[in-house]
Amino acid sequence: MFIGHYALAFGAKRLAPAVSPGTLFLACQFADLLWPTLLILGVEHVEIDPGNTLVTPLNFVSYPYSHSLVMLVVWSAVFALLHRAIRGPRMVATTTVAALVFSHFVLDALTHRPDMPITIGGTQKIGLGLWNYAGTTLAIESAMFLAGTAVYAIATRERDRAGRWGLWGLIATLAAIYFAALYGPPPPDASAVAIAGHLLWLFVLWAYWVDRHRLPRGVRAT
Repeated sequence: MFIGHYALAFGAKRLAPAVSPGTLFLACQFADLLWPTLLILGVEHVEIDPGNTLVTPLNFVSYPYSHSLVMLVVWSAVFALLHRAIRGPRMVATTTVAALVFSHFVLDALTHRPDMPITIGGTQKIGLGLWNYAGTTLAIESAMFLAGTAVYAIATRERDRAGRWGLWGLIATLAAIYFAALYGPPPPDASAVAIAGHLLWLFVLWAYWVDRHRLPRGVRAT
């Protein structure tokens, strides 16, 4: 998934209104933010294989440190500890960011073919293969994204024009990239995938910036 991950992050603002969407984006996409660096280092591997599934031309050969069930449990715990250390003992907020980190495995296991590793060194992999049904994938992710962004828009309000147009610009950009990846040509090689993957950090920064210009609904601006 792509915008499906962000859908959960947007929607989680309703559960944890004090947490910046930048942090929620960082949590939900941590696996994909870590993965490009591990590709460049040669720790994990991907191949360009058009037709691998109907939705993506990528063959995820090996990515146990960023995407395995065991490691995402570990990363969830790390996120929870760091969030508690930085923001204090806020149980709902800490639980929310930890759940978002692990949600990446759940959503990817639904969409990927059986290439999602359970452990680091084991051979068992799972995946329900939703990506083999392009229309169904598009419908589900789009519905999730619409619902998540609607929840965020209702749960917050803009402090100024930047808060309004910055949010809608972020939403439009995420949707545009999703459709471009879905219907565009495959990337030329794995290096291009890694470089493009690092650009996901821009959305984290963008979300932090948007949060500076929005408030949870019901909170008065100062």
